Amino acid sequence: MASDSNTHHKSPSRNQQQLVSTMIKQGFISDPFLSPPPTFRPVPSPTRSPNPNQSPTLFEMMSLEHAREPKPPSEAHKKLRERISAILFQSPFHNVNSDNDWGTGDVRLTIAAREGEPEGGGETTAFRVSMDLHRRVLAAKSRFFAEKLRRSGTHSVEILECDDVEVYVHAVVLIYCENLKTKLMGMEVSKILALLKVFSAFLFDDGIIACLEYLEAVPWSEKEEERVVSHLNQLQLDGSRTDDVLQRVIAEPSTSSRADDIFLKLSNGMLQAKNDKARREMKLLISQLLREETVDKPDISRDTLYHVCHRCLSSLVLCLSEAACLDESTRDRGILMGEIAREADNIQWVVDILVDRKMGDEFVKLWADQKEVAILHSKIPTMYRHEISKITAQLCIAIGRGHILAPKETRFSLLSTWLEALYEDFRWMRQASRAVDKKLVEEGLSQTILTLPLPQQQSILLNWFDRFLNRGDDCPNIKRAFEIWWRRSFVKQYVIESQLQITICDYPN
Repeated sequence: MASDSNTHHKSPSRNQQQLVSTMIKQGFISDPFLSPPPTFRPVPSPTRSPNPNQSPTLFEMMSLEHAREPKPPSEAHKKLRERISAILFQSPFHNVNSDNDWGTGDVRLTIAAREGEPEGGGETTAFRVSMDLHRRVLAAKSRFFAEKLRRSGTHSVEILECDDVEVYVHAVVLIYCENLKTKLMGMEVSKILALLKVFSAFLFDDGIIACLEYLEAVPWSEKEEERVVSHLNQLQLDGSRTDDVLQRVIAEPSTSSRADDIFLKLSNGMLQAKNDKARREMKLLISQLLREETVDKPDISRDTLYHVCHRCLSSLVLCLSEAACLDESTRDRGILMGEIAREADNIQWVVDILVDRKMGDEFVKLWADQKEVAILHSKIPTMYRHEISKITAQLCIAIGRGHILAPKETRFSLLSTWLEALYEDFRWMRQASRAVDKKLVEEGLSQTILTLPLPQQQSILLNWFDRFLNRGDDCPNIKRAFEIWWRRSFVKQYVIESQLQITICDYPN
């Protein structure tokens, strides 16, 4: 508490008239090292004749405990004091030779940390920092101080229970500085957010603007991004000031047409890409982003996805038609075969998105109806066409897991059109691609077959039985499906009982 510099008589009533005390409770990041070790007054032990053979009494033990020296401050505590001393040493109000006309300090500002656990026993004492400041500067820069320090004379301001004294001291020093944006350069985003909180509490407009301009210009990590948005929401600053900062993370509300346009643009670029490695990387990235669990997933419409499917399918048919007409010695045949594999891979990518979004039922029928493609497929060397059979395997896995709910007629049509091609290409699928899981394909195919009516199961599995005997491991091993079909047909033989009939008769009264 500071008294008026022009008053020599230290009357309590006179001092109270010249004093404005304000207590501000402000919360920051907690730091357990802010409280300095308390000072203890040793308690002398009672006079007693020494006796080396006698144990000390309880009173003597307690007296010795109180007489011990307090624990020395921790290394972190020492560094905190050094940092605060360095900030104050470089402050404009510390340099008495600086070119300013502020005069003698007339505001005694004291910043006190939260009271922590006592060190070394004794009473707890909060860490405090006091500064002699100038009412003219504080009132001119801060609307809060302008309101609280309206009366002339000497003032005392206390800021109590502050969790981060260093941030608060630094904020006070920056109130005196010009060109704040330059002073903030090089600071971490977390420090800027802490200073912004202080400046906001004190209605220091220049400081608020400098912090927001700094945040708008520097890059953020993903963790910092979340903290920036959270802090700005909590501070509830003027929206016109924060809009520039948040524009990098907050867009207009997502609409179906907007998401469709962006997806079409991205898919067109990927499907026409010349660099296969880059194309695979970007397709994987887009798939991962679309699968992310978010509150609002990108609203890509069914029509847009199937538009891409039809486009890829048309390109595949065109490539297959050209390849079927080319002579094997033609130089461009290898290039065309590569395009066939690429178009098939593109279809697999879109189907994967359809299955993930529970929209794959329509594609099963679309693929089952491709009789012409299946015929052209048989005329292409296996080493190029096996990518097409991966589409069939992909659909069987999804059906077997219950991720696609297609009618039984569509499921049977799918196998009728493409199962022979899958048998023929199975060896190449396993050998040419590490991404193909043999067991997964066999399980998906088995489950798809077992969803069909029993006569259709029999037709498919008897045909497989003969093929497996001749081809062995080059054919999918679906013997588990064969076992289940056999038991359904000859062992269990379920019988459906007739429905219970209820007859209602009316009797006359």
